[in-house]
Amino acid sequence: MIGRLNTLYPVRYTALGLCAFALLLSLFSLVAFGRGLALFVVAAALVALGVYDLLQQRHAILRNYPIIGHLRFALEFIRPEIRQYFIESDREAAPFSRAQRTLVYQRAKSEPDNRPLGTLLDVGAVGYEWINHSMAPTRLDSHDFRVTIGPDRAQPYSASVFNISAMSFGALSANAIMALNRGAKLGGFMHDTGEGSISTHHRVFGGDLVWQVASGYFGCRNGDGTFSEEKFVANARDPQVKLIELKLSQGAKPGHGGVLPGAKVTPEIAAARGVPVGVDCISPAAHSAFDTPVGMMHFIERLRSLSGGKPTGIKLCIGHPWEWFAIVKAMLETGITPDFIVVDGAEGGTGAAPVEFSDHVGSPLQEGLLLVHNTLIGVNLRERIRIGCAGKVTSAFDIAHMMALGADWCNAARGYMMALGCIQAQNCHTGHCPTGVATQDPLRQKALVVPDKAERVAQFHASTLHALQELVQAAGLRHPQDITAHHIVRRISDTEVRLLSNLIMRVEPAALLGPLDAQHNVFRMYWPLANAHDFRASVAAAATA
Repeated sequence: MIGRLNTLYPVRYTALGLCAFALLLSLFSLVAFGRGLALFVVAAALVALGVYDLLQQRHAILRNYPIIGHLRFALEFIRPEIRQYFIESDREAAPFSRAQRTLVYQRAKSEPDNRPLGTLLDVGAVGYEWINHSMAPTRLDSHDFRVTIGPDRAQPYSASVFNISAMSFGALSANAIMALNRGAKLGGFMHDTGEGSISTHHRVFGGDLVWQVASGYFGCRNGDGTFSEEKFVANARDPQVKLIELKLSQGAKPGHGGVLPGAKVTPEIAAARGVPVGVDCISPAAHSAFDTPVGMMHFIERLRSLSGGKPTGIKLCIGHPWEWFAIVKAMLETGITPDFIVVDGAEGGTGAAPVEFSDHVGSPLQEGLLLVHNTLIGVNLRERIRIGCAGKVTSAFDIAHMMALGADWCNAARGYMMALGCIQAQNCHTGHCPTGVATQDPLRQKALVVPDKAERVAQFHASTLHALQELVQAAGLRHPQDITAHHIVRRISDTEVRLLSNLIMRVEPAALLGPLDAQHNVFRMYWPLANAHDFRASVAAAATA
């Protein structure tokens, strides 16, 4: 009997049936007693929704489960928040765990970041790392650690070892840009403009800028998208601009261009980028100002000269090794070197990128940084070129670890976003950022109060470097650049640990200028394929390899 009833009226329609019953009951009450109008309106709306669900053809769940099926979509919508606040452990979430986010928030707010009762990490887990301490620790007077970029240039720059990585106005709100730049000014560190160029918001407080010049040549482009010398000079010679950074690729989406839809190209964004208002803004996947490694070296020299001798470098995520080697061979052939190279890891962030690019394209930071550092050592160019890096750097140990792998300084983007108040809602691409950081909505970004957040940015920087100072002192050193792979230890099994120096690639000075027989496979296989006059692998070399 029950089976027959279920066939005639499936249980999945129960919600619709109850709403229809409530509608009839409220109609009777309304006609008979003049009461129940509110119930009638609600029931009528639900019945109408149920009928619509039965008739629509987009969602199978709603056709089979009218009305009640919406509960599934509602729960799915709030699932990330439920998981973030009630379910996930302190070290579980991605891309940044609650423990990482909490550390940034505490330091940005000058709250105590000490931990009672010991570490929450599993020190027996494979991959666990630590820095060895000294029986003779040092005492340092300051945590203001610096590195000089372009010491032989007309306008060298003394940079902090921890800076704001590339984030464009347009991806971030005006208030976020102003807060970051004011924080950089207060803390004495540099702020990378991102490829969106220099906006009016970057100029309000006068913090030191790294002007990033990418394939779209925003801020220095002609109407057809090609490079404009005149416009470049106008921006590059601004005293606020300290470094010129030629962007080749970024970690989260290397080898991928981009389009900012015309609807998002506001007058402010158009003014900063030098593009028409309301017209799609194209970021090509490749540069048009050069097409060979040698051509790139000459373009770098041109930018340096036009800027008045400001340090000029490149930013890239490592892809095909022979392309990087071709750039190095072009340095050797022309005698032109960038003053710095920023290595971006594949774990880096972005406002939006195809999932396949975020997950499976580009070298992670450790591998990319090691390859760049060792290659420059192997051709005797390391002393002439400073190396920066970016990719999930939030703590002092992260900085120490990158220094051990060969970096001279570190950049962070998402760490400073969290200092502004980012809660990792992952709505950056929707324009609905709940904290006003990654949105152009004027009402949403008004919630981000610039003076308060600028103080937090500066305090996050200062507190992180103070923690770095304590690590350097504990290791018995004088500067973070003294940290080497010999100071870091990694667990590789339950019963074995090794110095990082015994696990990573190491190249001797000038080793790549001679026979490659004793070198790492990456050099033996790909160095011969590299051609200073072509980014493509050498066909002749490949045939004999």
